[in-house]
Amino acid sequence: MPLYMDIHNLPEGTTPEDVAKAHAKDMETQRKYGVEYTKYWVNDTGRKVFCLAHAPSAEAAEQVHREAHGMMPEKIIEVEPDVAEVFLGGTETSPAGAVLLPGGAPNERDPGIRTILFTDVVNSTTLTQSLGDEAALAILGAHDAIVRDALSALGGREIKHTGDGIMASFVSTTGAVRCAIQIQRELDKHAQANPEHPLKVRVGAAAGEPVEQHNDLFGCTVQLAARLCSHAQPEQILVSNAIAELCIGKGLSFEDVGELTLKGFGSPVRAHAAAWRQ
Repeated sequence: MPLYMDIHNLPEGTTPEDVAKAHAKDMETQRKYGVEYTKYWVNDTGRKVFCLAHAPSAEAAEQVHREAHGMMPEKIIEVEPDVAEVFLGGTETSPAGAVLLPGGAPNERDPGIRTILFTDVVNSTTLTQSLGDEAALAILGAHDAIVRDALSALGGREIKHTGDGIMASFVSTTGAVRCAIQIQRELDKHAQANPEHPLKVRVGAAAGEPVEQHNDLFGCTVQLAARLCSHAQPEQILVSNAIAELCIGKGLSFEDVGELTLKGFGSPVRAHAAAWRQ
């Protein structure tokens, strides 16, 4: 049965407890329409709720809400189960069905915001030509090991290997930035130990909600992170404005690099460079 995500804008004054009660009513009504609402995310700051449901159709999922409590979603999109799991994960829920924040305080809700990070090995296409297959593979292997160690240490989930880099997802925005910093610092150590074959990497990251402008899961956030990575200079960490704002007061330093013109974005995008040198 297809998997759907619906997105609700919370009316002013609606509390997480109100959402829990509405979800309970969904559970009472869903069988009538062959629907199974599984879990939901509450973003208190953004005043949004994201629900996952197995349903025969989007209309059936919507009908459950209509009959159960009348809180209708802004939109409903079909999502691939594997994609939802990779980006959102989060199997631990409260008794009411709200997804809990991994590693957070007891009953702390996961808002559903994810930070997407890309790495890109500089001049990767010329490595084989200039160094030969064996040396090029060794350098790329060093990149992979350094990035994966940082992901493991700081709560990142590898989504895929891009051939000359890695794409990862984080629940914690500060964790993503600290991961990028660790990657650059470890690569710097590697370059000092291997001056004949320095390994330089660009990093780009962006944070966002599951569904923003496009009807695909984290599509806009993934695109922005990838574009920032492509735009970054060697050894630079470029992050979106949302990341810089989410990291205020977290002991991280950023330099505002101004508004960038990025492919696929209709208006300039403000970006920041994360400081990583000690």
